[in-house]
Amino acid sequence: MRNKLICLSLCSIFLFAKCSNEPKENTSSASSWISPEAGTSVNLGDSVNLELSLKAKADSIVYFADGVKIQKSAGEKPVSVPTNELPLGMKSITAKIYRGNAEPEEISTNIVVKSTLIPQKFNFTVQQTLKHDTSSYTQGLEFHNGFLYESDGLLAESSLRKTDPATGKILQITKVRDELFSEGITIVGDKILMLTYQNNLNLEFDLNSFKLLREFQGQYQREGWGLCNDGKVIYSTNGSNSIFILNKDTYMQEGSIEVYDHNGPVNELNELEFIKDRIFANIYNSNRIVMIDPVNGQVTGEVDLTNLYPDSDRAMKDFDGFVLNGIAWDSKGKRLFVTGKKWDKLFQIKLSPQ
Repeated sequence: MRNKLICLSLCSIFLFAKCSNEPKENTSSASSWISPEAGTSVNLGDSVNLELSLKAKADSIVYFADGVKIQKSAGEKPVSVPTNELPLGMKSITAKIYRGNAEPEEISTNIVVKSTLIPQKFNFTVQQTLKHDTSSYTQGLEFHNGFLYESDGLLAESSLRKTDPATGKILQITKVRDELFSEGITIVGDKILMLTYQNNLNLEFDLNSFKLLREFQGQYQREGWGLCNDGKVIYSTNGSNSIFILNKDTYMQEGSIEVYDHNGPVNELNELEFIKDRIFANIYNSNRIVMIDPVNGQVTGEVDLTNLYPDSDRAMKDFDGFVLNGIAWDSKGKRLFVTGKKWDKLFQIKLSPQ
């Protein structure tokens, strides 16, 4: 009898526990997206319809794109949002659903904003052909107060140099330690910021003395390629189609844009120069320079420099990456300079729309 009572008691405890642990019906279970489906492509300037399937009535819904508020709805009615103010590329679309005093429900999807703009094509004319030191594997090129500043790459060969553009003569040079591979540079105030290729190290030099002021780790682990600035922020590349936006005082990343033309992402963005209101970028392993809107990443113009200095005419034949690379802009004289890795010539060119 005692064993039967124990058995009945255990069964009662088991049944009570089972019942109390069963999930209760959730009257406000998660909502879901109807439109857009994740990965939907939208052309820049077109509208995207935002529509949810709600399991419980909402008081209001607020929509965000990459954390920035884009629309508010008073109820469950679908809304249409123009994309002309969005940067290009993958955008996370989040809906915050408010019901009374409860914590808002959040659900997300994503879209890819693409460009349909066919870039304006430019012709070029050579205004001057100047000397360039063939020892320089050109990574970054800057014009400042009448001189050219250049970063020279390759392991055990990297340097920072100042040259006379009229003669190509090296006026000042400092060696970078052998284990570092110099990449792009930009002049910010009285300092020169230099990237390194795969070391995740940034170097800061005094503009006048070329003294190395400090080495510091990059904020994120990625390759360093090109640099430029517009006087307000710094732009940086890593060989992808992304341009990272850095604070000019702290060098910390504050944002990024993805670069697209009408064919899709424009990858291998390399050396950069800010000219007027556009970012000019060398496309690595090509003779193409593109002009990029820094607001949204759209390629608005391009020039093909294939005939500028054909391989067959070069003193150093084009092997092992001796490609077009290096853009410098003289903002006072309105002069545009371009060169390449190990080239013996620096060209002053003028662009004109086709």
